[in-house]
Amino acid sequence: MAYVIKESCISCGACEPECPVNAISNGGDKYVIDAATCIECGVCAGVCPVGAPEKA
Repeated sequence: MAYVIKESCISCGACEPECPVNAISNGGDKYVIDAATCIECGVCAGVCPVGAPEKA
């Protein structure tokens, strides 16, 4: 299961540059993760200040 970013995302962008496969992009109100690209490494969850990314 790929990671998803919950509504608690504050759009700070901390996760985007940390993703090793560039699966994260700015979706407007919050960042989004492309499930087809995500390798489930969890780096995004580790750097998020509000814990928005979680396994789907």
